[in-house]
Amino acid sequence: MEGFCDKEYAVKILEEIAVLKELHGANVFEVRAFQNGARALETDPRDLKALIDTGELEKIKGVGKGSISRIVRELYQTGESEEHAKLRAPFPDSLFQLFDIPGLGPRKIKTLYEKLEIKSMAELELACRENRIAGLEGFGEKTQANFLKQIEHLKKTQGHYLLDDALMECEKIVAYLKKSPSAKEVTVAGSVRRSKEIVRDLDILVSTDEPARIHEAFTQYTEADDVSSHGDTKSSIILRAGMQCDLRTVTEEEYPYALLYFTGSKEHNVELRTIAKKKGLKVNEYGIFKGEKKIACRSEKEIYEALGFSYVPPEARENSGEIELASEQAFPKLVEGKDIKGVFHVHSTYSDGKASLEDMIREAERLEYEYVGISDHSQSAKYAGGLDAEKIKKQFKEIDSLQKKFKIRIFKGIESDIKNDGSLDYDEKTLRDFDFVIGSVHSGYQMKEKEMTERLRRVMENKYLTFLGHMTGRLLLGRKGYPLDMEFLFEKSVEYGVTIELNAQPRRLDPDWRMCHSARKKGVKFSIHPDAHSVQGLSNVKLGVGIARKAWLEKKHVMNTLPLAKMEQFLKARRV
Repeated sequence: MEGFCDKEYAVKILEEIAVLKELHGANVFEVRAFQNGARALETDPRDLKALIDTGELEKIKGVGKGSISRIVRELYQTGESEEHAKLRAPFPDSLFQLFDIPGLGPRKIKTLYEKLEIKSMAELELACRENRIAGLEGFGEKTQANFLKQIEHLKKTQGHYLLDDALMECEKIVAYLKKSPSAKEVTVAGSVRRSKEIVRDLDILVSTDEPARIHEAFTQYTEADDVSSHGDTKSSIILRAGMQCDLRTVTEEEYPYALLYFTGSKEHNVELRTIAKKKGLKVNEYGIFKGEKKIACRSEKEIYEALGFSYVPPEARENSGEIELASEQAFPKLVEGKDIKGVFHVHSTYSDGKASLEDMIREAERLEYEYVGISDHSQSAKYAGGLDAEKIKKQFKEIDSLQKKFKIRIFKGIESDIKNDGSLDYDEKTLRDFDFVIGSVHSGYQMKEKEMTERLRRVMENKYLTFLGHMTGRLLLGRKGYPLDMEFLFEKSVEYGVTIELNAQPRRLDPDWRMCHSARKKGVKFSIHPDAHSVQGLSNVKLGVGIARKAWLEKKHVMNTLPLAKMEQFLKARRV
């Protein structure tokens, strides 16, 4: 039978049960059992249906035949868990807002709840401002100040969503609307079409002769939690995921003008209208007009041409000089997904990946890449099961065996931790054995700009470093990047021949595309990496391509557009 939940949801509930048990004062072993069960289920490569149908669920170490497997089966069969509901009942829903604050775990939340009756983020903020937190045992003034800082950050980012999540919702809505015989063109517009790393809402544009039918279907979308408005040309819904989605319908004739207008950005549109006005033209979502006469255009390309510009791709429409460039010459041909010939920065179960080496390689081959670079975590990353000398030998042996099975070229690599002094966490003899090395910072984030910049400059001197990984260490909607002299480091990357990773993991998208504009001009080379920890994670590359296009990167700027033979030459030359 088809279940009422997937594995991701089951893992989430197990994790929440662990938290709830801690709030209830359960012993540490009981709490840890649910934490371990959640991890074990999450890292098993099989889907929940297969585990349930085959009876393999109970055989997973950490899940077993007890209460954990019983709860998972209950979730699969009903979508709910009686134990979870019972544990959660005594607490108000608002209490769980507090778990979004870094450094505030179950024990401290329990203390705040019992000692000060704090049961929401708003109440915590007031308590901090009234200096009631600092006096609590185990907290202090520094903790209180940090809570205020984190709350302020959360308030600023509330209502913002990662591009990856927004894309997923858009794709589902587009597929749904395309089923309607009344829909001619269905397209994602707005910030999602421009590949903005953070979005606030979704925009869908439909050309149709029967707008009423499209709006009726849209407002009846099964994943709509609420209907904000239902009109003749515009309707809005709030999705279960929390995002607002706006639908606009236009005629086939109006479609290209509306697509340009509703893609934005606002600043790009204002600049276009300003220039058009100087030429005696008027531009809006319905057309281009010279006086009362409408200039016929069948595509966005023709609209730009009518205004005297070459076509500007959606990702570049941020009023960052693109209009000026498009007025002088043909806009550069930006890198595309089809240009990517292979991927690096791929994790497996040898460290903290969720899929086996073989599964990751099989998926990379299915995606028709010519090569894949395996780079599990290094020995310093004990929290992620980093590879010591014995694990490296074991992995190399398995890769050699898999290479005989697959056509795709498998490169042996590592994501090596950059230590505080700028050295990598293996000796030269070990580093020499890898085909490539990604150097990344995973600790010591609090260093000042001068020290952190020098740390990265020093690692770039290492001849075994191929790629500088997630350069600024930022986590979108979570953590700012550490301070760096980016301009200086871009210059050094060219000097030392180090390629900058454009990390395509949805929470990273690091470095920021705005910084990459400057790097491109300096001659920096990039490589778009998925930082994949699962089979699905390999698809992160498409997000990276979108960010690369925002930075106006062409194929020549991106190293992993090289075909296999040239990539092999590049990797060997770097190590001489």
